[in-house]
Amino acid sequence: MASNGVEEPLLSGMVDPSVQTKKKNSLKRRRYRRCKSAPLAEFVPPETKGIGRIPRTESISGKLHPSFKQVAVFLAVYLGVGAVTFLLVRNQIEGKKTNGFLDAVYFCVVTMTTVGYGDLVPDSTLTKLLACAFVFTGMALIGLTLSKAADFLVEKQEILLVKALHMTHNVGTTEILKEVETNKARYKCLTVFILLLVLIIIGTIFLATVEKLDLVDAFYCVCATITTLGYGDKSFSTEVGRAFAVIWILTSTITLAQFFLYIAELSTEMRQRALANWVRTRKMTSVDLEAADIDDDGVVDASDFIIYKLKEMGKISQEDISLLLEEFEHLDVDQSGTLSVSDITLAQS
Repeated sequence: MASNGVEEPLLSGMVDPSVQTKKKNSLKRRRYRRCKSAPLAEFVPPETKGIGRIPRTESISGKLHPSFKQVAVFLAVYLGVGAVTFLLVRNQIEGKKTNGFLDAVYFCVVTMTTVGYGDLVPDSTLTKLLACAFVFTGMALIGLTLSKAADFLVEKQEILLVKALHMTHNVGTTEILKEVETNKARYKCLTVFILLLVLIIIGTIFLATVEKLDLVDAFYCVCATITTLGYGDKSFSTEVGRAFAVIWILTSTITLAQFFLYIAELSTEMRQRALANWVRTRKMTSVDLEAADIDDDGVVDASDFIIYKLKEMGKISQEDISLLLEEFEHLDVDQSGTLSVSDITLAQS
């Protein structure tokens, strides 16, 4: 300190401890905020030595997505085998018939979607056993493949829906993608609901004009079909109607199932968000501080605090933490409490 009361600069090479502490804390905060995220799950590294390139599924503009190719193959095989099978035993199926091959495909679709109008029914031991086999394989096909394809298609339409909703605003692609990601379940519900309304209207109009049903009966038949209620008093009885039904029944029944699935997903997401907001806004207590102190050193650092809050939100469990700690201890070869390149190399060798 100078005699005139003005503080002199610190000597060269000396560091003010308080300034050093502030810098450490600032660097630590930046480290947590700016840490790089893990590579995306769908990222596949290029070809490595001795290992062939791993095939990956990617959506290429202008080309059919691989999931749709797989679904199309499964559906074509199912309907093809079913059509040939039931065409061969058509004389053992009772009901109002139009075209032999079309009736066989129509019977397959009505069976796999569990609509079961009753306008075509098995009338022998063989056809009854075949119907039992096809209803189970058809339900498995819908549950495992068709619903996934529908889910992918709906997600692709979300961006178009958000663009339409923000058409009057000057919103960029980044903002649209962020909006879709934030309200993913909500937009999926809205997209499927709109598609479901369109299918109901199309089906009602078709039944009223082609099948010559009055408007109430047409709407009644549509509702009985998409819910797979299938009373059978109203159904598709003409050749054109059954050709339309092959596509419409598949689309509408799967769309309704997806809609209820997204409703459940939205409800779960809303409960999770409410819990997360409650955890973020509630005040910390000494009990919370003690619970967050994982290593029992009397101090809660940023990692301890984040882990504790994630556990409260239900994002992770104690079992998850234990498994990750076990993996960390396995990789920490020199038992230093930190990981380095040498640790990873030694652990993996």
